[in-house]
Amino acid sequence: MDTIFALASAQGKAGVAVIRLSGPLAHSAVKDLTGGELPARGMNFRTLRGPDGSRLDNGLVLTFQAPASFTGEDVAELQIHGSTASVNAVMRCLSDTDGLRLAEPGEFTRRALENGKMDLTQVEGLADLIDAETEAQRKQAQTILAGGLGQLAERWRRDLIRAASLLEAVIDFADEEVPTDVTPEVRALVEGVMSDLMREAEGVKIAERIRTGFEVAIVGLPNAGKSTLLNALAGREAAITSEYAGTTRDVIEVRMDLDGLPVTLLDTAGLRETEDHVESLGIALAKKRAEAADMRVFLTADPSELDVQFQSEDIQVFPKSDLRDEGENGISGKTGHGVDALVARISRILSSRTTTSGIATRERHRVALINAQQALNAAISVLESGPDLYDIAAEEMRTAIRTLESLVGRIGVEDLLDEIFSSFCLGK
Repeated sequence: MDTIFALASAQGKAGVAVIRLSGPLAHSAVKDLTGGELPARGMNFRTLRGPDGSRLDNGLVLTFQAPASFTGEDVAELQIHGSTASVNAVMRCLSDTDGLRLAEPGEFTRRALENGKMDLTQVEGLADLIDAETEAQRKQAQTILAGGLGQLAERWRRDLIRAASLLEAVIDFADEEVPTDVTPEVRALVEGVMSDLMREAEGVKIAERIRTGFEVAIVGLPNAGKSTLLNALAGREAAITSEYAGTTRDVIEVRMDLDGLPVTLLDTAGLRETEDHVESLGIALAKKRAEAADMRVFLTADPSELDVQFQSEDIQVFPKSDLRDEGENGISGKTGHGVDALVARISRILSSRTTTSGIATRERHRVALINAQQALNAAISVLESGPDLYDIAAEEMRTAIRTLESLVGRIGVEDLLDEIFSSFCLGK
């Protein structure tokens, strides 16, 4: 196994830079830099020197002994001054050391996976945590990183192994009289797992929205004040506004943090009949994005005048309340009237949806959960036919077990790994 190294902190000038090494030569390479013995596990303040004895920098040297490290290998970390010159000088010395090479993106985490320090869902949770921008995303990623989904999958796996083992015990003693009917216990175990799988699969859509962001489309007639409202919500000039109808031709997106939830606001083209070819393309796109959004804000006194279906949790507000008194349901992006109330309503509706969120967060998870559930449905159906078909029922349960093992990365996920780890930085 190669020894790898990389800058684990951000590129550029900083107070402290962290350089990480992992592999069999990690400790000896750092020993050469410091010129002295280092403990197998500990922290020391040392001066780093080049091969010619010249002083490179001083800083903290942390050492971790396998398997008690992030990667499961011998690991060392150098915490030095964060100047570009200091980092480059130390990195050059490591590059010139025999047996060391620069890590590939995500290679430290990949080694943690391969050495059993993390399962695949935890790797995905770590990637989500690095990308987290809102409090809801952070909490969700922390749950996955802590092994929440992996622990559930392991519990399901144990229950299914127990159920399959009971059936196989009956098969092994087929020529003898088995004193106990195992069907009730097997059914209870399988149905318990199926109930959990269904609940988690149904919660993936919302969990994925927390991870990637909800979409809220602002729709209305031309010149209804959609772009002005978007700018007021964003707190900046994100969209061009003018008194001329049809100014907005494309969908303009603004990403926001609303009470910890990631939300992308969509400013769409004004919905109307037009002979302008370019504007008609914008209107068609506006309808498509609005219909696909998680919710819509109708900027109109009459939602039926817009060619977009008004749904139960959509919001209707009366536009341009600065020009006429529309009461509490009026809104004006120009004066700010009603904007805070609108934000509160959007946040409240989206927050209520997150209560159905599960631990599973990705389409890959949902597919695995559904496939396992289908195998267990088949097992239950066969189970009704009696002991003569127990071997088929047990095999369906084994299929479900293998599916759950692929969920946490034990089998059959090699094609996924390169894609997953390509999103990581070099030092992670």
